[in-house]
Amino acid sequence: MQRGFGRNYLGDMLVASCKITPEQLREALAYQTEKAREGSRMLLGQVLGELGSCTDEDIARAMADRAGVPFISLRNYNPDNAAMNLIEPELAQRYNALPIGFEDGKLLVALRHPADIIAIDDLRIITGYDIRPVIVSDGELTAALRHFSRSTVELEPKETEALEGPEQFGEAEEGEDRPAVQLANQIIQESVRNEASDVHVEPLEKIMRVRMRIDGVLHEIMHHPRRMHPSLVSRLKVMSGMDIAERRLPQDGRMTMKIDKRTIDIRAATLPSVYGEKLTMRILDRDARLITLPEMGFPQDQLEKYQLMINLPYGFILVTGPTGSGKSTTLYATLDVLNKPDRHIITLEDPVERHLDGINQIQINLKAGLTFAAGLRAIIRNDPDVIMVGEIRDHESARIAVESSLTGHLVLATLHTNDAAGAIARLADMGIEPYLTASSLAGIVAQRLVRLLCTHCREPYVLSHAEILASVPDFPMAAGEQEIKIYKPRGCIHCNKTGYKGRTGVYELLRSSENIQRLTLERRSLQEIRDAAIAEGMVALRQDGLAKVRRGLTSLEEVIRVVV
Repeated sequence: MQRGFGRNYLGDMLVASCKITPEQLREALAYQTEKAREGSRMLLGQVLGELGSCTDEDIARAMADRAGVPFISLRNYNPDNAAMNLIEPELAQRYNALPIGFEDGKLLVALRHPADIIAIDDLRIITGYDIRPVIVSDGELTAALRHFSRSTVELEPKETEALEGPEQFGEAEEGEDRPAVQLANQIIQESVRNEASDVHVEPLEKIMRVRMRIDGVLHEIMHHPRRMHPSLVSRLKVMSGMDIAERRLPQDGRMTMKIDKRTIDIRAATLPSVYGEKLTMRILDRDARLITLPEMGFPQDQLEKYQLMINLPYGFILVTGPTGSGKSTTLYATLDVLNKPDRHIITLEDPVERHLDGINQIQINLKAGLTFAAGLRAIIRNDPDVIMVGEIRDHESARIAVESSLTGHLVLATLHTNDAAGAIARLADMGIEPYLTASSLAGIVAQRLVRLLCTHCREPYVLSHAEILASVPDFPMAAGEQEIKIYKPRGCIHCNKTGYKGRTGVYELLRSSENIQRLTLERRSLQEIRDAAIAEGMVALRQDGLAKVRRGLTSLEEVIRVVV
């Protein structure tokens, strides 16, 4: 049954304001009815957003007009932490409501449903304030609720006051363990919700600082009186299975936790410093979806060449780059492609970051004598088709890997070098003879990770040909092109005011050829090998990064920051 257009319906208001057409409204109502028959109840605003008929902001403005409440964009409004701290994050999620400030003695609350009288009454009782509802766009409210815990990680005032006093480095005093347990849990939960890769708990001269690496960049999340540091570190050491009595030597540990129904593996390491123990945690989400090769950012032509390379029956393939450049992610995505019932795959890793079904994964254990070299020797005796080595660290493991590729195995490994050509010199430095490198090497992938611009707030700007030549003379421009439009970060609630959300890879793929083999045998310079690879079709790291700037995926400043 087709619904008539009533005077106050949201759809009518959007039509009246020319945000959608009558035809789009009819299409949305029909889709809403179809979903209802399938048992999925969707509001009209959700349907219009899903169909792409209008934006979240258009819908929110119309809802605000309909309800007679103000519309606020969080792009131009900074929520008040004092207001946000009036309710717990769990209540905010339950009511889809977030206090954002005060006005005329009333509490401003962003609500998804401003006519929700029950939520408004409950919030008035909980906070002690009269509530003034406001509407923000659905996407901004979702992002704000996701980051809400960041404003609640501070200790309650009475707990903070209890911890003030003389500074100390010894054991936590009685009564300090409860806030330390709460703070440890909050830090871990916050790191998972913000998809941080690392957490740093650092004692400074007067404070304890907590920083998180999000999308490859460190952000300071909170700080506390330094008095809180010993009890917090002790709590994290207990959780990680470390010796809390030993504070003079570095230690390693690990823990596994369930957070928001996700299994999180955490590797922790301590390091003695001038003001106490620094503790670093590496966060690994065991339930995170495995990224596939097409999603990693390879240029299409380079991806096709790489897929041909990894399907060779034997050979040595290296993935190079600094720590944190996504090398392991590339190898896992590669193994996912190669993982077939007719292939026997064994990996040697330190640590095993992802558990892959159908693949035999071995964890390095130095205390037991299981090194990369010892593990490789054992693997060869177990009839593998594909071998993945987490890292080539010394001459012996490099030699066994190279020789394994020459005896009919496909060997994948990582190496720390700045570019693809540098891997050839690095193998020579490890004592691998050039003739072995030339005959075994199938190809080298060098990579970096750059942050993606937030699609909600990126801003376009135009650079002239002269400005490009002055700042980035190698920027890819067509003949006769006088100006280009690229994008820069701005910052909004969706990206936590950074202007970036997510990361992608920039790559260069050096494929072995007769010319590359000849240059390797002749011990030619890295520049000669690099020039020859580019002449044969290799796209350099910097050029791939600039191509992504041209497409609006990242900013010029980000590529210059990551790629020299």
